[in-house]
Amino acid sequence: MRFRVVGTFTILLTCGLLGGRALNAAQSPSYAVENKTIAQLQSDLSAGRVTSEQLVEAYLARIAAIDVAGPALHSVIVLNPHAVDDARASDAQRRLGQAVGPLQGIPVLIKDNIETGDGTPTTAGSEALAFNITRRDAPLVRRLKEAGAIVLGKTNLSEWANIRSSHSISGWSALGGLVKNPYALDRTPSGSSSGTAAAIAASLAAVGVGTETDGSVTSPSSVNGIVGIKPTLGLVSRTYVVPISHSQDTPGPMGRSVADVAALLTVMAGTDPRDPATRDADRQKRDYVAALRGATLSGKRLGVLRFATGNIPATDALFERALGVMRAHGARIVELKSFKPNATIGDMEMSVLMTELKADLNRYLASTPPAVTSRTLAAVIRFNRAHARELSLFDQDLFERAQKTNGLSDPTYLKTLRKYKLLAGREGIDKLITAHQLDGLIAPSDGPAGRVDVLDGDRIPGVASMLPAIAGYPHLTVPMGYVSGMPVGISFIGRAWTDAQLLALGAAYERATRYRRAPAFTPSVEGTQEIQRSLAPEKGLRL
Repeated sequence: MRFRVVGTFTILLTCGLLGGRALNAAQSPSYAVENKTIAQLQSDLSAGRVTSEQLVEAYLARIAAIDVAGPALHSVIVLNPHAVDDARASDAQRRLGQAVGPLQGIPVLIKDNIETGDGTPTTAGSEALAFNITRRDAPLVRRLKEAGAIVLGKTNLSEWANIRSSHSISGWSALGGLVKNPYALDRTPSGSSSGTAAAIAASLAAVGVGTETDGSVTSPSSVNGIVGIKPTLGLVSRTYVVPISHSQDTPGPMGRSVADVAALLTVMAGTDPRDPATRDADRQKRDYVAALRGATLSGKRLGVLRFATGNIPATDALFERALGVMRAHGARIVELKSFKPNATIGDMEMSVLMTELKADLNRYLASTPPAVTSRTLAAVIRFNRAHARELSLFDQDLFERAQKTNGLSDPTYLKTLRKYKLLAGREGIDKLITAHQLDGLIAPSDGPAGRVDVLDGDRIPGVASMLPAIAGYPHLTVPMGYVSGMPVGISFIGRAWTDAQLLALGAAYERATRYRRAPAFTPSVEGTQEIQRSLAPEKGLRL
């Protein structure tokens, strides 16, 4: 058994054991899991061409070869020690002809700010939560298990879901290290659901779950070449998820196809009495896979959020190509050139997040086991100051700012909350869609991933996520193409509870384009032959 010592903590890493079996890159499972969809896996499971145990073993071997050795993506932070046994139980249930769920035997990865009751810690990437073993399944995890899914393990993330510092490096956590983008290993995976996005892009599991406050599902999905949806706030429970903001947080499914994301959301969605935001979820949820049948762009009116373009010419070129594809398939493209978000809405958002972070995190930490000694935000701040690794790359200015806030009854907070929700929702997305009779809004999700920069931190130009994040409305990203080999996504945004419609739009676009391709784990964009030829002087040139 291999351990790593971090400060005074000893934690089990992903390169250890699972169910008593040592993992090594030399394992060669006979079943190829790369780029398999849920439908393909279920078909092979039903036909007896593979067992769930073999699927788990194949994904574990791939994690050993790609995440631990080889490119060393560092996308998986810990493995479920019961995964093989869970898979065997699933196979036995199938052999006995017992009722099987829609995800029966399908391996899933869960972001490590979501609790799982398998004896592994839920750390948010922080040393302060290294012993946060609650043995509680978050309701969304319970729903996945009841549908037959096998929790394979937990994924690395931007520590504390990227809310600790305004100078952070996406994909880095003190416990998990830095997640690498599988398309170019020196490029950012974005965040905060960095590990889920990189792992699913690299076929380390069938599908995965991330969380988003603003961009944390959609941005890493976009720059890692996969599909991700931030659902309507309240469609999926947040209970037993390490929080930032009760007015914006939501888990979201991530996969390599729209259909896989729809299958995951169908299972995850539902009312949870412990999360008041989900009171309408049972009434609003749909069979999101069934909603994809007959998906079409023909006759759909889509509004272009022009304020989200103009940052990167190569991304804009891909977006214009996407608009051409949509027009060719019968969509009506409506330009929204005059609309721009309120210039102060970003500052308002941060003000709200700071107040809610202190209140919500304090409430969560108070529910953790006694082994977690940092039980308030103030205690976490002190812990970080005492542990050099935590502050070795960037500071905790946002934590310190949040600690100074005055609570959820603060009149300034309440006024700001009402105003920015109005600007993003009723006076923003709702008004645009109603006034122009639109089926949805579209924009580039992000630019291509930038280099990891330990000096200046993240530089992510995407702006599409803010309005739906603040409003609590759904936001879907689907692969749109590549800039010098780096993926870029296109966003579909709608009003509250229009998740099914957005997934259908995304599925129709995906079917019309089929742009996604698997990553090649290139060391750097600049190291590719195509770029090297352009960087070299012209041969034979005489001046």
